Amino acid sequence: MTREMFRPLRAAAVGPEGRHERLEATPEERAALVGRLGLLGLDSLTAEIDLQPAPGGAIRGRGTLRAAVVQECVVTLEPVPQTVEAPLDWRLLPPGEEPSDELDDGPDEIEVEADGSYDLGEALVQDLSLSLDPYPRAPGAELPSEAADRKPSPFDALRALRSIPKPG
Repeated sequence: MTREMFRPLRAAAVGPEGRHERLEATPEERAALVGRLGLLGLDSLTAEIDLQPAPGGAIRGRGTLRAAVVQECVVTLEPVPQTVEAPLDWRLLPPGEEPSDELDDGPDEIEVEADGSYDLGEALVQDLSLSLDPYPRAPGAELPSEAADRKPSPFDALRALRSIPKPG
């Protein structure tokens, strides 16, 4: 598996008082992520995360993801710059615990790697991919069917009359 943004964290690094992590993608990492995520550009990718010990040997991480992306408009293919800001809610699973099969609104579960660390960078990239607009549109861009589906309003004739200059 290619890791464009590898940020390992060992559970022991999160003491009883917790730990704050700031993640920021380098220009090289952002360039690699552009291809992986199908973007036209990724100008920034950062996250602020507070990690705290949780029951059962897990670690709970909460924070905010921020990114400046450029996607391709699904109608015009023009570049569409967007700002992404999304909450992060992670549960770093203790060794031996399997992720839950339940689909709920709980935290994203992150499994421990074979070397005993957690890859916070990969978790961040996955959250970014889920936060992207699946159908980005340039301002004013419409599909041809959307324009054809719009029925004329009975008030269109009145609007036309208002635009006629008054004699005078």
